[in-house]
Amino acid sequence: MIRQSPQNPFLPTDGIHNLRDYGGYAAADGARVKNGLLFRSGQHMEASDADLELIHSLDIRTIIDLRGTSERTSFPCRRHGDFNAQVIAFDGETSNSPPHEGGGGAIAMTAEKARNRMLAVYTRMPVNPAMIDMFTSYFNALDSRDGGSLVHCFAGKDRTGIAASLLLHVLGVHRDDSVAEFMRTNDAPTREILERQSLPRMEAHYGTIEPEALLNLMGVLPEYIATYFAEIERDHGSIDTYLAQTLGVDEARKARLRDRFLT
Repeated sequence: MIRQSPQNPFLPTDGIHNLRDYGGYAAADGARVKNGLLFRSGQHMEASDADLELIHSLDIRTIIDLRGTSERTSFPCRRHGDFNAQVIAFDGETSNSPPHEGGGGAIAMTAEKARNRMLAVYTRMPVNPAMIDMFTSYFNALDSRDGGSLVHCFAGKDRTGIAASLLLHVLGVHRDDSVAEFMRTNDAPTREILERQSLPRMEAHYGTIEPEALLNLMGVLPEYIATYFAEIERDHGSIDTYLAQTLGVDEARKARLRDRFLT
């Protein structure tokens, strides 16, 4: 992973999991992805007043909320008193449940079952109409709106991780660095926030959860993102073809995004 500096990309928070800047990577033509414009995180339901002040200070003018309607209703985000960003969201469900959770009653959740459940999420994501709609909206917003943006879902790791990885690909970041950015979720210093928000509901679904299974559900593995890319490359030949034909990111849009987000 090649960053502009060894600085920690995570921003300190009390109630937001996995808030970080995903700029700084080496990109096309010797350029780098700008810092201070591209942010990602989990949901903001438990954001403290200090967290809201931090978000406000970042000049985030667009929030892309990848959660579905039921998630947004059950876990409404707190907002700063002077909040005036545009929130882009999907009218409907983007997932049957947060990808790291599940349904179907209590089962013994082993590490292998957890891994397979997550791989199924990444296998479906390239053809999920709601996610196609939201990733299209994400690129539309980045192409048309000024100021900083923040993309988030429930945990800020699966749907959000793919959104960030797709943009980094468009900006010419090497695949290894895109994967490294995806994997940085496992370094987030706020794991206890996600456990507080998720673990009781996960245990209601699954019963006993083995420690390694919990890591597979609440963190990420390299094969998660590899599965997403492999599905696209099998069906479309390349990520670039998928971006152009499915998400509307043609060469002209790529050029505009690189002009805006590279330095």
